[in-house]
Amino acid sequence: MSNWDTAPIEKSLIRGTWDATIPSNNTVLDLAKSVVEGRFSDVLTSTLAKQLFRPSSSDLSRPLDELFDFSIQKGSRDEVQEELLRLLLAVACLHAFVQANWTGPDLNITPLEVLHFDNTDLSSSMTEESITGKAISELAYGGEPAYHLVQVPIFLRLSQLLLALPFNYLPSAVWWKLRTTTVHQQVLDEPVAPADDVFSSIDSLTSSFATEPDMAARLYLEIGLLEHHLSQDKAAAENFVKAARATGLEYELTGALGKRTKFQEKELSQLVLLAESKLKLDGDHEPTAAVARDNQSSKGGEDRVDGNANVPETMALNDDTLLEQTEFTSSRLAASGSTLSHIDPSSQPPLHPLDQSTLLSLCLNVRNTSPSHGLTMEQMSPYVSRVVSHPRNWSIHTMALLLRSRLESTRTRTVERSTLQLQALIDQMPTSDSTLPERLLYFHSIPLPSKWELEKELALRFMSLGVVKSALEIFERLEMWEEVVKCYGSLERPEKGIAIVHDLLEGKKAEAEAVMARGKDVSTRWRDIQDSTRQAKLWCLLGDLEPEKAEEDYKRAWEVSKETSGRAMRSLGGYYFARGKFHDAIACLKKGVAINPLLTRSWFILGCACMRIEDWEGGKNAFSRCVAIDEEDGESWNNLASMYLRMGSEKEAVNGDNDNEEANGEQSTGDLSLKYNDETAKAIPFSNKMLAFRALKQGLRFNYDNWRMWYNYMIVAMDVGELQECCRALGRVVEETSDKVGAMSVDEDVLERLVNAVTSATADSEDAAAEVGSGATAGDQNLVHNPNEGHGLFRNVMSLFERTILPRVSSPRIFRAYARLLTWKTKWEEALKAYMDGYRCSVAGTMEKGETDVGKWREAVSEVEEIVDILRNFGPRVDGYKWRLRGSSIVRTFIGRTRDFEDEPEWERLQLLLEELRKEEND
Repeated sequence: MSNWDTAPIEKSLIRGTWDATIPSNNTVLDLAKSVVEGRFSDVLTSTLAKQLFRPSSSDLSRPLDELFDFSIQKGSRDEVQEELLRLLLAVACLHAFVQANWTGPDLNITPLEVLHFDNTDLSSSMTEESITGKAISELAYGGEPAYHLVQVPIFLRLSQLLLALPFNYLPSAVWWKLRTTTVHQQVLDEPVAPADDVFSSIDSLTSSFATEPDMAARLYLEIGLLEHHLSQDKAAAENFVKAARATGLEYELTGALGKRTKFQEKELSQLVLLAESKLKLDGDHEPTAAVARDNQSSKGGEDRVDGNANVPETMALNDDTLLEQTEFTSSRLAASGSTLSHIDPSSQPPLHPLDQSTLLSLCLNVRNTSPSHGLTMEQMSPYVSRVVSHPRNWSIHTMALLLRSRLESTRTRTVERSTLQLQALIDQMPTSDSTLPERLLYFHSIPLPSKWELEKELALRFMSLGVVKSALEIFERLEMWEEVVKCYGSLERPEKGIAIVHDLLEGKKAEAEAVMARGKDVSTRWRDIQDSTRQAKLWCLLGDLEPEKAEEDYKRAWEVSKETSGRAMRSLGGYYFARGKFHDAIACLKKGVAINPLLTRSWFILGCACMRIEDWEGGKNAFSRCVAIDEEDGESWNNLASMYLRMGSEKEAVNGDNDNEEANGEQSTGDLSLKYNDETAKAIPFSNKMLAFRALKQGLRFNYDNWRMWYNYMIVAMDVGELQECCRALGRVVEETSDKVGAMSVDEDVLERLVNAVTSATADSEDAAAEVGSGATAGDQNLVHNPNEGHGLFRNVMSLFERTILPRVSSPRIFRAYARLLTWKTKWEEALKAYMDGYRCSVAGTMEKGETDVGKWREAVSEVEEIVDILRNFGPRVDGYKWRLRGSSIVRTFIGRTRDFEDEPEWERLQLLLEELRKEEND
């Protein structure tokens, strides 16, 4: 055995189908075949298994890894065989756990049948209840409890312990560790960062299976699904795309003419996903019943499945208007040049199950990376429809129907089928309508939810339809007390929810249904080993329901959990933050994020608390973690930029207003209206300014309509010399705010600095070309302009005036800045018109008779003198322009409106100006 290659066995385990070329001349090989074929009872009760599953003590106060000795003894006759045995038992335990909680049918083995006791004392003291409680307690991880009604949790824990051993001869062990980690994540209340070696150890396998498309695709899919559970959407999307490339899957979202309703006469372009597999459909790694179903499906169309096929029931729509499926009336695609144009949308070829899994994963990515609106639903539907149309595997078809049910839950005409389909999927889990190996074949390649998550989803669906009592019954059976409390709140009986939590904590109500059925009291011993994180969660829930006692309840949760409950510290930190106790909030939140660092909201509130006490370094670290977890969090990018600007300066470099920050820690940018002056701006290190600039630029990708962020970006861009970006930001601020505040939406100081940056360069294009190089000319297409000054910036600034600012708002300074830009380009007539427009909306141009403000009048006199000087300078350069007449008219009109100021010394200046204009006019 030691000289024999184990690779075929490992691949058979991963693929879920037995390689017939493997000889069956060894007990371990027989066990391997039994594992692949789903006969877990035979494996876990075998003689070799009993030798390992032998607890050394009944003391459940000790960790399970001390009760079981799975290590391989040094000097063993065949270490390869010993490692393979442990791997087989780990896989059997994991898949038995999955069968009991995910795929069904009902498991035919219990934990007590697996564990072998040397004497009757151990057997009598270890009950299934105590073993289950101990396993649930140890499955709690990162301060998050495991679901307490999960079935046979000891199998998952045993799988973890077996896979924690060092495997020197079986490289696929790290793959199974990845699978175990993914399953474990779905048992916890909240996702928790896995051990560092989970991802790092799997990297070596990606190159090992590069020549085997199906294995490589499985690996990429499973890595992506774990990242999906951890909300790392970008990394997950990259792995889903790699999976498609590995199998050679070609897919394209396009349009084709078709109908969606029974009475539709005109054909319209309908969204369709064209896809074609490169993997062989009749490979060795597929259930034999699939081929017949494919042939039938490809002829009968979508949702038409043979009644004898081993796939979940597909509910009919039965709507009086909508068709069961889109009816494509033409094989011609709406988009020309498609690489899949040879495929008829109404009769697409069946896909390989791995490619179906990839499409469902890509569909998840559409949901994760797009906002929740109708367009996203329309994008997701073609992915799901393409998979539903050709049922090839029980688990994959179940997942596809589940996704379709979710999509249809928001539409009036489809919500009934959506709910019935979800109920049907739950009902078919315990049945034997398909074999266990087929159900497990692609289980790890799809995000199939557990049984309790499916039932929870059904209850939430009932809640959305107003069927609250039915939802309440499901939540009470699942013992999801937070949801039970919400149901009682919807029924206007919140006191009932509070009473339930009190009863649970006081022991008047037992959580385990089995305990109540046997009519036994919960023993003191059982209380000692009861899952402390679960009890801590109840105290946190009670604190949420009773604000007046919240602080006491959260502290009690922290004590009960022996300082391991991340939720207790997160809740207590939020409680202190809302009441302005920022130092206490920071202390609690730091403990909370240390336990579970994957929750963005906790980091965000921590950052906000640090800002309130002017701990800029702490705030920077917190917001950096926010954007590392969710790079699309525009608010955190904005606040991170603020931290960079406040750091490295003895003075407060950025003035802000904190009044708009939400007291409860909701994400807000109200404290980040940046206002510089020359002195404070100089105090900020340039490196910090550039970091702030990049952070704001990244954040605006995901918060495009936030004018405050654009304003901050404009200020920072101006300060670091990125004037082109400053110009773009000013335009966005005007677009978003001009309807509400008018001309105040334009930062005129910034606008004038942009114009200065343009006009400071040589106006003549040939001279500018000479500055670039003696060989360049004005017409040279390769001429490079600096985009932040002169001719390189001119086009952006001119577009800013003509397309954004002037069509919306006006002010004297805006028109003068625009006129200076036109003057630089020697457009005298247009510049003169801009100056005149500026005068008309200035103080002098809008002054009426009866004005008594002397200061205002003197300002107006200066404006009159200024416009006359402009007319004298530019008027002669415009052919046919009667500038003297225009100047005289302006002065006379102003004098006529302001005769109440005849006693002022400036009045004589006006008279002299008018006389000069008359003389020039006569000359």
